[in-house]
Amino acid sequence: MSHAPAARDPAAIRLVVLDVDGTLSNSRHEITDATCAAVGRIREAGMRVMIATGRRYRDVLPVARRLAIDAPLVTASGALIKDVRTHATLERAAFAPGVLEGLLALIVDRGHEPILYTDSFAAGYDFHCRSLASAASGGVPGNRGVAEYLDRNRALAHVVPDLHQAPPEGVFAGFTMGTHVEMLDLERALDASWPGMLSLHTIRSPRYRDWMCEIAPAGVTKWSGVLSIAERLGIAPESICAVGDDVNDLPMIRGAGIGIAMGNATPDVLAAADRIVAAHDDDGIGEVADLLLAGLSQPAPLPGGNAG
Repeated sequence: MSHAPAARDPAAIRLVVLDVDGTLSNSRHEITDATCAAVGRIREAGMRVMIATGRRYRDVLPVARRLAIDAPLVTASGALIKDVRTHATLERAAFAPGVLEGLLALIVDRGHEPILYTDSFAAGYDFHCRSLASAASGGVPGNRGVAEYLDRNRALAHVVPDLHQAPPEGVFAGFTMGTHVEMLDLERALDASWPGMLSLHTIRSPRYRDWMCEIAPAGVTKWSGVLSIAERLGIAPESICAVGDDVNDLPMIRGAGIGIAMGNATPDVLAAADRIVAAHDDDGIGEVADLLLAGLSQPAPLPGGNAG
């Protein structure tokens, strides 16, 4: 299936921004040799390549190294940007005073467990939680998603029993987990309680069973992070190609000069994209490389891709 709204010139692209889960990684959570080769072809053609992901910084470092990407990493859906070479923090989001305490109370009152991120890579942990007991005991009713997350990542947790009452300084984002209905309902409640003060996404990570309600300060998106780095590099938005598959990719898909959806993308992303390529299991990134390189050699409208 082709998808071809008003075509833009790929010859003008200077920066290519790639999501990780569902885009660079396949359904088995692998970065294939073919994907590595495709990213290498894009880079060799003279375009910069960046990653913008919902993952934690430590979690995405192996992906950047496998792909030989040394550009700053936009992580936590734009809330934390770090230099992959030195681990220096370039930008970190911050909640308005009082907002974090209030939203934590709402989350806990609804029976959910909050997970909070701070910039603690050097300290050896990545997030804060109230307890690891639910993970050790196999989870508690209504919190199986958080229990699963803690089981997999418990070595990177910092336990703060009164987290919901006294969150640590420097929290830049967080999330909780539950069913799709629960997380959509929570997102609506948070938005109604703090209108215009939060950036919210309800999303399902392919690595976990439950859904996540991701929470960050207002205005924080992958696209805001990409724009910050692009400005430092002297690259205009119209010279950026963004590739993704889920709702937290929408701002960059819509804002970039060329927005490309993977064939496995959500309906909203498919509808917003300028082009659709093959799915993550069918060498979609290879098709992205083909399209961009064809445009560089022949300045012409970008051909429509195939949705997988």
